[in-house]
Amino acid sequence: MSSTAELLWRMIRLAVTVALVSAEFDEMGWKATYNVGPSYSKPPQCVDIPDDLRLCYDVGYPQMLLPNLLDHETMAEVKQQASSWVPLVHKRCHPSTQILLCSLFAPVCLERPIYPCRVMCEAVRAGCTPIMEAFGFPWPEMLTCDKFPTGDMCISINNASEVQPAGSPNICPPCDNEMKTDAIIEHMCASEFAVKGKIKEVKNENTDRKVILQKRKKIVKSGSLRKKDLKNLVLYLKNGADCPCQQLDNLGNQYLIMFRKVEKQYLLTGIHKWDKNSKEFRKVMKRLRTYRCPTYANVFK
Repeated sequence: MSSTAELLWRMIRLAVTVALVSAEFDEMGWKATYNVGPSYSKPPQCVDIPDDLRLCYDVGYPQMLLPNLLDHETMAEVKQQASSWVPLVHKRCHPSTQILLCSLFAPVCLERPIYPCRVMCEAVRAGCTPIMEAFGFPWPEMLTCDKFPTGDMCISINNASEVQPAGSPNICPPCDNEMKTDAIIEHMCASEFAVKGKIKEVKNENTDRKVILQKRKKIVKSGSLRKKDLKNLVLYLKNGADCPCQQLDNLGNQYLIMFRKVEKQYLLTGIHKWDKNSKEFRKVMKRLRTYRCPTYANVFK
């Protein structure tokens, strides 16, 4: 069992112990005390966590409650919504990110729900918000930390002092060039558009980095991109003026460039060298021909 799984089991056992000795809290009283709780149209049941629920299949326990604590009533809905969060876990913006998310998407089977503690939510939010903002996503309402409980009857981080992320990333989030096939595909799915092309010029603009592409490009994922938008395409690396991005220092290379539109700007969400000699890259491009991305539009609200 991984250290993350062992940690989660310890937290769950603690939460169960506290819940059992607090018999004065009936089901309605517990929900009223913390002002949080799902409204199910059918009774919760324990189901196996499927292998293709990639966010939580290795979290450390075999079964979860369905409906979950986000009111997802079918496994198909859980998979669709949870898949959007896998790229954030890959970024390792905080050691408790997966625990926080899986406590809601795939809660462990207990007689009463155990929610994440507010302090853990706040710690993950502090560590991961900069990463999400780099991709144009705000911290979502479904993870509003104030609605989660304080005290002992909740899942917390192992050490109360662990309120900061383990370490900030050394590179700009979209510039990770060491990702494997699954992570690159998840980046592609989280992006509205993708092109093959070269970079003409890079310069700082306030706290962002402005990336001007050469005119000659090949569309890989068109989305709603129009030809006139493609002609003079300018991207922005959000809050990237000071963070390293090796790809933007090598303007002679062809790149797979991924981006999405936020308000009136196109934000760079991923950039990988277009390398046909790389077995990993060839595998990515082959899978993308048939891969069906989850829907992201309804997730980050």
